[in-house]
Amino acid sequence: MAILYPEPSHTFGEYLLIPNLTRKDCTPDQVRLDAPLVRFRDGETSAIRLNIPFASAIMQAVSDDAMAIALARSGGISFIFVSQPITRQAEMVERVKRFKAGFVVSDSNIRPEATLQEVLALRGRTGHTTMAVTADGTPNGRLLGILTSRDYRLSSTALTERVGDLMTRLPDLIYGKEGISLSEANDLIWEHKLNCLPIVAPDGTLAQLVFRKDYAEHKENPRELVDGAKRLVVGAGINTRDYRERVPALLAAGADALCIDSSDGYSEWQADTIQWIHKTYGDAVKVGGGNVVDAEGFRFLADAGADFVKVGIGGGSICITREQKGIGRGQATAVIEVAKARDEYHRETGIYVPICSDGGVVLDYHITLALAMGADFVMMGRFFARFDEAPGRRLRVGGTFVKEYWGEGSNRARNWQRYQHNGQSLAFEEGVDAYVPYAGKLKDNIDSTLDKIRSAMVSCGAVSVCELQKKARITLASAVSIREGGAHDIQLKENEILPTS
Repeated sequence: MAILYPEPSHTFGEYLLIPNLTRKDCTPDQVRLDAPLVRFRDGETSAIRLNIPFASAIMQAVSDDAMAIALARSGGISFIFVSQPITRQAEMVERVKRFKAGFVVSDSNIRPEATLQEVLALRGRTGHTTMAVTADGTPNGRLLGILTSRDYRLSSTALTERVGDLMTRLPDLIYGKEGISLSEANDLIWEHKLNCLPIVAPDGTLAQLVFRKDYAEHKENPRELVDGAKRLVVGAGINTRDYRERVPALLAAGADALCIDSSDGYSEWQADTIQWIHKTYGDAVKVGGGNVVDAEGFRFLADAGADFVKVGIGGGSICITREQKGIGRGQATAVIEVAKARDEYHRETGIYVPICSDGGVVLDYHITLALAMGADFVMMGRFFARFDEAPGRRLRVGGTFVKEYWGEGSNRARNWQRYQHNGQSLAFEEGVDAYVPYAGKLKDNIDSTLDKIRSAMVSCGAVSVCELQKKARITLASAVSIREGGAHDIQLKENEILPTS
């Protein structure tokens, strides 16, 4: 008969942390959140260490080059989504590696033949009032001018007016030449009281833009994750189908780490992919595998040479694998078992293989629980999909702003390679197409989340992720105690009632 696990599997929301003694030297400013990304031997250090234990999910709605840049500047890593043509994914990797703080690629561009009506439509989609006018309407086309909200009046300018007649033309613009330093660019902005400074290449094409409003963000970020050449670190997703063509292109573009994107990593296809990469490129190329939910799955991928292993099946907010196929496991239980297997593998071999908790995070404290239970870092989709830097459109629905968010197993993503078996596409979806509440900029939100994690670690008497894993005390909570943990038996104020005169 089938093997039956008598104990139920649990989610993060069913657990709480028990406080430990908080030492006087254990304060939030002393807490370190760095973590290993890839395997290493005893006496060595991981070739790539994250400055914060965060990775963004390998999803169309989450991880493109804009997200990769923003997250690397905050200390984490993005794995750019694989469900796209190889050349396009490689271009995204290249853009991250070419990024220089303060210089941004224009993402609101328009042709001179376009009308004001088209301008307003673009403004509605992006929220940007400053637009580069290029000959072909692309981010790196020949620059003809700049259009801002000061160039037209909605009350009197006809919607049929052409952009070419409204814009400030290139001869009348102050611009910088490609190769200019950020300091020099900012000097021009302040000297000429500009809001935006175009950077133009020698052939007249638009290279980047520098904005006055971003000046404060141009200061060096102390958590920025960079390689030996001071370029931002970026990962890329791969699959088990076209990896022989995709991997060389991604490595040529500068990808620092690869990760197989799959709903089920306990497969011979993943072992073949990992072993081919290491046989072809040696140990210098780092590749993670997954997803798994038990010790056997972890051991299989670790023995195959995976540099890290992702844990979690069906726990993502956008995922319906459990509902459709009945496959998966409660995320907390999966992390706990795989962490034990990781530690046992370490004792046997002297090799530490980091594990990533992928999915199941609903509240910020769930991240702390995942780390305490043994995860070295967490991968999140919904968390990052809410931000400006995510690819999904920002829309107004029901009076509130939301961002589009869809699963890789949804019909919209059409990422059937992720679920194919033996070349046969599945006839049903394992993900949905939805919205998440819009939350603004990544940095503003991630700093708040990190503050909560540091505070919780202090209560656990830990100043590092490693110490948290050794010292954390965790209790299973009843449904009643979970309810007790929130506001209860009170009437919450909706609005402050002001006294009448």
